[in-house]
Amino acid sequence: MLITQCRLCGQPNLEPILSFGSVPLANSLLTVDQLNQPEPRYPLDIVFCPNCTLVQITYTVLPEDLFRHYLYFSSFSDTVLDHSRQLALELIESRNLGEGSQVIELASNDGYLLKYFVQADIPVLGIEPARNIARVAEKDGVPTLTEFFSVQVAEEVKKDRGPADVIIANNVLAHVDDLNGFVEGIKILLDKRGVAVIEVPSIKQLIDKQEFDTIYHEHLCYFSVTALDYLFKRHDLILSVIEKIDIHGGSLRLFVTHPGRAGDRRSVEKLLAEEEEWGVHTFGFYQDFALRIQWLQTVVCDLLRGLKTQGRSIAAYGAAAKGSILLNTFSLGADLLDFVVDRSTYKQGMFMPGVHIPIYSPHRLLEEMPEYVLMLTWNFCNEILEQQAEYRHRGGKFIIPIPEVKIV
Repeated sequence: MLITQCRLCGQPNLEPILSFGSVPLANSLLTVDQLNQPEPRYPLDIVFCPNCTLVQITYTVLPEDLFRHYLYFSSFSDTVLDHSRQLALELIESRNLGEGSQVIELASNDGYLLKYFVQADIPVLGIEPARNIARVAEKDGVPTLTEFFSVQVAEEVKKDRGPADVIIANNVLAHVDDLNGFVEGIKILLDKRGVAVIEVPSIKQLIDKQEFDTIYHEHLCYFSVTALDYLFKRHDLILSVIEKIDIHGGSLRLFVTHPGRAGDRRSVEKLLAEEEEWGVHTFGFYQDFALRIQWLQTVVCDLLRGLKTQGRSIAAYGAAAKGSILLNTFSLGADLLDFVVDRSTYKQGMFMPGVHIPIYSPHRLLEEMPEYVLMLTWNFCNEILEQQAEYRHRGGKFIIPIPEVKIV
């Protein structure tokens, strides 16, 4: 479905930033039997709303097609697990959570975060639409409701279980077409003294660091603090505190409360002022983004083609959505890359969408010893470089494409 007005404020005059043309769904990995079948492609265009500053893509793929069967399992990333454990411990201490509390996570994946509350005997509920992932969470002792979060679900959960002392929603708000319904659901479900902790990627980091590969059909929206503040105020919620965090290439951690629980909002006001200074309301800030991505494409493609001409062998690391976007938008196929490796056993044996490159276990790097590996999951660069110490010790090199091309 193609939108003609802003998902947040309804403004119709959206300004185009960048078009990738039509690309396959980034997480739609293929089995060998699907390689010769038609592969659906959808327009991927990103636009700016001058009214509320929300950056968004223009085409909405049905959530049922994207999320009912999902292949991203958070527990395969040590970085994500450590990040989640620290957040859980901080919330347990700061909110004085115990057996009489309730923590609810929206888009709870495989229970990677809620398990730390379970270990502390704190009641939890995960709400996760992907049936295959919800089954894994349940098996690991994390109660999970297999639904898309909405006003109706919020009302039903509140009726059955009571309000939540803490609601966690990490890396899900960008996936939501009905932003206003999602936030209204948080308002309904959140206890009057409770807090919602929400993590979203930063649009400033995306633009500054050329993180174009985080733009794909699952990510409908890309947020400034200005847009987020506007969104929560529409639903009589207060964005009370914001923390900048490094995960996923630069993100924002939001603490959202009911009115009267907000504190002094100094961190929020500081970032709002910074955004005003760099021109959050003006299209000019986004205008040269497309040109910079075209230049990055030239640099990456010239490097890989030059290495291939010299007879060098090249593989890639990370069968994630951002890797799929980079490969498809830069037209990097099996003529340049021999294979992709990924830690997730759910992805091994499958093929990258669009370019049909096979996916193997990381052990393949030591077996084949390609001379270079293109780092597709650059957001976990340090973790992967550490894991691949033996490959590097044997002389293997990684090509990091974002924010700037470098070889390590």
